[in-house]
Amino acid sequence: MNHRFFRGSPPAHRTANLPAPRPALRRGPVLAALAASQFAVMLATSIVNVALPQIRTGVGLSDTGTTWVVNAYGLAFGALLLAGGRAADLLGRRRVLIAGLALFAGASLAAGLAATPGVLIAARAAQGVGAAATAPAALALAMEHFPSGAGRGKALGVWGAVSGAGGAGGVLLGGVLTQAWGWPWIFHTVALGSALVLAAVAALVPAADGRRSGRFDLLGTTTVTLALTCLVWALTTARGAGWTDARVLAALGAAVALLAAFAVIELRRPDALIPPRLFTTGRVAAGNLLMALLGSVWIALFFFLPLYQQQVLGSGPLATGAGQLPLAAANMYGSTLAPRLSRRFGATATVTGALLTEAAGLLWLSRISSDGSYLADILGPSILVGLGLSIAFVQLTALAVEGVPPQDAGLAGALVNTTRQVGGAVGLAALATLAGSVTTRAALHEPHVEALTAGYRSAFTVSAAVLASTAVLALLLTRRTGPRTTADASRPTLPDTALDNARPRR
Repeated sequence: MNHRFFRGSPPAHRTANLPAPRPALRRGPVLAALAASQFAVMLATSIVNVALPQIRTGVGLSDTGTTWVVNAYGLAFGALLLAGGRAADLLGRRRVLIAGLALFAGASLAAGLAATPGVLIAARAAQGVGAAATAPAALALAMEHFPSGAGRGKALGVWGAVSGAGGAGGVLLGGVLTQAWGWPWIFHTVALGSALVLAAVAALVPAADGRRSGRFDLLGTTTVTLALTCLVWALTTARGAGWTDARVLAALGAAVALLAAFAVIELRRPDALIPPRLFTTGRVAAGNLLMALLGSVWIALFFFLPLYQQQVLGSGPLATGAGQLPLAAANMYGSTLAPRLSRRFGATATVTGALLTEAAGLLWLSRISSDGSYLADILGPSILVGLGLSIAFVQLTALAVEGVPPQDAGLAGALVNTTRQVGGAVGLAALATLAGSVTTRAALHEPHVEALTAGYRSAFTVSAAVLASTAVLALLLTRRTGPRTTADASRPTLPDTALDNARPRR
């Protein structure tokens, strides 16, 4: 029989060896698994804050050692994010994500079992290394599965919700676990949760196409990692040693020199770690600059607010953690609201309004008093801060990955995480120094609680001023300098079904 006349279906012998069609990708479970990875990273950032006094007693930490329980994680995380993002682009994002989660879970377990300061601090540093691989790989995979349009807006809304919930929820969970079972269960819970997330990623997130073309910029990566290490170390050490300490000044000088060397190296390398093409489309540079300023206030907020609750209002770990729930709820609601606001009012108006909303909440917090209460001094401003923070985070993340070539998605995710982390380190060091100096001066003629409150008020006042200035910058930097293309104009209203059809098949 001549099969060429039967065009309706191919002959059986030709279809026998054809691969079965791939099932349609269920994007909801994929996003849930990836967002859970981001939640774990953010949770580990804040979960130890409430438990630091118990950790210090349990392991026998000095004042400096207690500080490095927090700093070791932030230092490794911030310094290695760019390397993690580029590794994800070159080696495969799913592969790097799974490896990062495995290291993160193992290091968390080791931290919970630690009996000496050295082991605990080393485990926290290893947690940071795992987080530096996890965060950019997860964000890149999310952007890969949710192209530009309404689908990406929803994905970024979920991303913002879990990021804020991880920061605020860490304080709550840390208080609950510390009071109920002791500080080791903080790390055991993170280890168990990370293992479950790893299993979900392995089961739900489809394998990528494998390695991508290009070489790893080892010289550039080493240089910028050393520069960021020096910078973050100097800033975190300055909080205790002071800005005039010789070690701090030497580390800052080394960071400046290494960053200058990195800039020269990148201009001469064909496979640069941060290629210039990253900034030729979209509003990537503006998004990263504004994210750094937002981060400078964000991390400091979750540092000072629990301290005020515990040291001034006298709240215990559990009550302090529970006090973060309204902020977390506002954060989650704002994250889901952000894509709709952006489609209706545009990116510039949305991010500017969000920053001003958060600034108003922080200005309200600057009126705290030593004889205040949670309801009078914290609840209202927490809701404003949570709304503004979440909407700004979602919008700035979208701007920071806007128009980025697909092969650089992991690097773009790493860059926006790096700017937030480094901005947070700079902001926390500066605000902690300011609050400490104000408290020291006030303690000369006021009771200790009054002096502490004065220091916290100064930190919140300056934070509000920083965000108000950031809102002005956002108004200037996020406007489009050229006409939008037809494709750009159609993106916000592109339905999810069209996104599914437009996505390249693997």
